[in-house]
Amino acid sequence: MTGFIDTFTLGGPGPTIAIKDTIDIAGHPTRAASRALTDAPPATRHADAVRLLLDAGWQIAGKANMHELAFGMTGINDYTGTPVNPQDPTRIPGGSSSGSASLVGLGVVDAALGTDTGGSIRGPAACCGVTGLKPTFGRVSRRGVAPADTTLDCVGPFARDVRTLAAVMAAIAPGFDRARATAPVAGCTVARVIVDADPAIAAALDAAVRASGLRAHDVVLDELPAAFAAGLAVINAETSRAFGRLVETGQLGADLDARLRTAAQTTPAALAEAEAVRARFTAQVDAALERADVLVLPTLPALPITLQQARDGVSVIAMSSLIRPFNLSGHPALSLPLPLAGTPLKAGLQIVGRKGADEQVCAVAAHFEAALAA
Repeated sequence: MTGFIDTFTLGGPGPTIAIKDTIDIAGHPTRAASRALTDAPPATRHADAVRLLLDAGWQIAGKANMHELAFGMTGINDYTGTPVNPQDPTRIPGGSSSGSASLVGLGVVDAALGTDTGGSIRGPAACCGVTGLKPTFGRVSRRGVAPADTTLDCVGPFARDVRTLAAVMAAIAPGFDRARATAPVAGCTVARVIVDADPAIAAALDAAVRASGLRAHDVVLDELPAAFAAGLAVINAETSRAFGRLVETGQLGADLDARLRTAAQTTPAALAEAEAVRARFTAQVDAALERADVLVLPTLPALPITLQQARDGVSVIAMSSLIRPFNLSGHPALSLPLPLAGTPLKAGLQIVGRKGADEQVCAVAAHFEAALAA
């Protein structure tokens, strides 16, 4: 099965969980699904998140497949195979945490860990019709996670429901209050971010807000496009520092080779401008969250493209236009399956909260989950 890179059983006897191949598990190599890292030695210790899961009784089922080096949005990997999109096998599963989302969506595991540097949990969650959370930056330890140095990347969970998602967070984020993560939120206010999205997705989001019964108003984040571009500059620079040396091996997939060569051209001036945008956008999101408990917007602006379209060169950069900005700002952001009229496919409803308010984001997601199931 291409959802896994390696299968084994570790820990238990609790629910099963898959671990993305950028996260260390003692005795197993961390290769980030790359031929260039074939000779990586076994990890000598568990990543903190893995250790905490084992301490809480979770059973690890193996290493989950992914987009090579966690540097891509399609989830296509010609070396390790491309995980199946459970909603539609003709479509991309999303990246980079493709295997994690696929395995959860297929019901192979109860949950999975992924990482999210520019939408790599929320994007695949929306593609595969599951729930995924990018926690507040720094809320979950990244010790034992590649790349080691980042201002964007977060470890977070996938699950088929918010209750299971909260159970994973209770294990990997010390101090996370599981009861608060599923508590009633009847008094909450949501701010609907005005964005360009497929009309069917926009209509579904509006319907979800109405079904929730929560107080709502609209908000414009005019720094959102600049934050998208700035986030791309930062991820390019940080990924180039982490993996740029691998270009010389000649072992990278063609897409990774091209992206890393482009990333290496990121200039100090571009990074300085990105940091200025980070400050402005973060302040704008914080200000919006002074008038609302959470922000809501689509996770992806459109349904995922097909595998064939991706191989034909259709650009997927815009996939991350609504998710990458919140890596730049560091706010917690969750993607919840969003039913669409006239199709069994689900899009993603993104819920963004105040920094540190991961429990409230989960609680609001649980409220929407119940309203959409009614």
